[in-house]
Order: sequence, then structure tokens, then C-alpha cells
Amino acid sequence: MTKSADKTTAKKKISLEQYLEKLARFTDSEYGMMVRDRFKDVKGTSELAMLVAPSSEELEQLKKAVAIMTPAEKQAADTLTDEQIKTIARDADIDPANFAIFINGYALHCKQTL
Repeated sequence: MTKSADKTTAKKKISLEQYLEKLARFTDSEYGMMVRDRFKDVKGTSELAMLVAPSSEELEQLKKAVAIMTPAEKQAADTLTDEQIKTIARDADIDPANFAIFINGYALHCKQTL
């Protein structure tokens, strides 16, 4: 395959469930928790580290939210509005900030792979 053919071949975005599984690999990672603690501040600097090394509680919350999402919401997760994210988090009875970080991370991941 030539370089120009590589550029025109679109990559398929991973599903929300696949992205969640990817996050789950490093749940409660000792190194990840160390990094999160090191950069913790009132500005929220360490929150994005949740996408690399979530705690087991954060992961369970994300699983709960993904489980109640409709197929259409899952398919379009990278384009959900703030209101949709808040509604899903409220319906799942989870922290809306963590769910928003997760959805935004998924959206960024989708943009990087397409």
C-alpha cells in the first residue's frame, strides 16, 4: 500500500465500550495514582489523569453510565452535548464531572484516530 493510499483509508472509531475497556486496564494503577497525587491542585490539573489511571470507584461510575446509555447515545458519544452528558450522569446517579471528562477524552481519542 502506498503512502497516499494510507492517508485516504479511514480508520474506524472505537466504540465507547472499547474505550472504557482501554481505560480499565490501568484501574488503580500504583504509578497512575502517584502521578495524580503529585499534580493534584484546586485547578483540576490531575483530572485528565483519570483517563489513564482511573480509580475502581471512577471506573464503576463510568460503567454504570455507559450501561444506561441508549445505542444512539453510544454511537454519537463523541458529539454529546453538555446537557446530554449531565442528564446521563444524573440518571446514572454518578459524578457528572468525571463522566464529562470521560466523554471528552473519548471525543479527543476519536479525533486523533480519524
